Amino acid sequence: MESIAADGGIDLFIPKTYDIFWSLVILIILAVFFGKYFMPKFQAIFDERAAKIQGGMEKAKKAQEAANQAKKSYEDQLNQARVEASKIRDDARAEASHIVADARTRAQSEADQITANAQRSIESQQQQALVSLQSEVGTLAAALAGKILGTQLKDDSVQASMIDSIIADAGQQDAGKPKA
Repeated sequence: MESIAADGGIDLFIPKTYDIFWSLVILIILAVFFGKYFMPKFQAIFDERAAKIQGGMEKAKKAQEAANQAKKSYEDQLNQARVEASKIRDDARAEASHIVADARTRAQSEADQITANAQRSIESQQQQALVSLQSEVGTLAAALAGKILGTQLKDDSVQASMIDSIIADAGQQDAGKPKA
C-alpha cells in the first residue's frame, strides 16, 4: 500500500478528464436514444395499464352501484313479501274465526235438531208404551172382572166397552195426579 501512495497515490482512482468527457458523451447519447425510442413505448404501456386499471375501477364502481341497487330492490321485494304474508296471515285468521263461528252455529243447530228428534222419539215411545199398557191393562181388567163376576166375558162388544170404561177412569185419575 505504501507503494501506491509513493507512485501517485490516490490519483490512480480518479479518472482522467478525457475519460470523463467521453463517458458523458456516451451517457448523453444513450439517454437521448432511450428517451426517443424506449421511453415512448414504456409510457404507452404504462398509459395502457393505467387505462385498464381506471376502466376496471369504473367497472367495479358500476358493479357496486348495480349490486347496491339490486340489494335495495331485493330488500323492497322482501318487505313487500313480508307485508303480503302478514296480510294473508291476518286474512287466514279472520277466515278461521269465521269458519269456527259457522261450525259452532251449525253444531248448535244440529244439536237442537237432535234434541228435538230425541224428544219426539221419546214422546212417541211413551205414547206407544201407554197404548200397549192400556191394552194390557184392559185385557187384565176384563179377565179380573170376569173372575169377580164369576163368568167370562165372551162377548167382544161387552169386553171392549168395559175396557174403554176402565181406561177412561184410569186416564181421569192420571189427569188428576201432578206429573213429576
